[in-house]
Amino acid sequence: MNSRLRELPAGVRAGLTGLALTLLGGHAASVVYIQDHHSKKDEEPGLSMDDLVGAYHGVDREAPLQVALEGSHGKEFLPDASERKLLLGWLAGGRISEDFESVDLGEFSPAEILEMNCVRCHAKGATEGAGIGKTLSLEYWEDVRRAAFPKRLDPVPVEILTISTHAHALTLPLVALLAGVGLLLTRWSRRFQSQVFAVMGIGLFLDIAGWWLARASEAGVLLVLAAGAAFGLAFVTALVAVLVDLWLPPSEKKLGPTEST
Repeated sequence: MNSRLRELPAGVRAGLTGLALTLLGGHAASVVYIQDHHSKKDEEPGLSMDDLVGAYHGVDREAPLQVALEGSHGKEFLPDASERKLLLGWLAGGRISEDFESVDLGEFSPAEILEMNCVRCHAKGATEGAGIGKTLSLEYWEDVRRAAFPKRLDPVPVEILTISTHAHALTLPLVALLAGVGLLLTRWSRRFQSQVFAVMGIGLFLDIAGWWLARASEAGVLLVLAAGAAFGLAFVTALVAVLVDLWLPPSEKKLGPTEST
């Protein structure tokens, strides 16, 4: 298959190269922006599933320490009902950080109770507990803080989601169409072009649809991730294929399968 792009004048190909590189740079910037924007959702460093679920679906989860104390784990490893009651009362109160190491409570302070009953397993260097201390440490306040507070994250308001859908649904398809049409003018096989075009279009549709489906089901977040990644990969592949074709010397040999699909 002959390349129509390679036959264009050098000046035109140089201009198209600049446009394609600009689109690639814009896509890279959008990935960085999305990561930075969502990573702040749960006020913890780094991007996590809680950040993404919180943004698209919402998170409403009780404090891990409360769940443990109310379940069989708490009764097994903290058999004193009065100490469990003190810890649950502390978690339910409004002074979680202030009363953690309260001098007034003495040996009944949450820090002391946890130190006496839990830290032998829930410490980063603990030799007991089958390594649970590495994932849930209760040794220091900074560790306890992550387990002592419930996590409640509200999803993006419908009004903002509607505006975002309006902006993205009217612009991204046009940008993807430009990349796709450019791909169709290259020498690469029709099968390759068809596959990239299909993944790009379907991926974008499912990505945006997933924003709304995720409000009803947390599984929609996985759809957003998978479809968004598929669209991004196909979009980048199309642009790279265009760039290579613009400057690759002409060849009489067919590059890859040429049968239509």
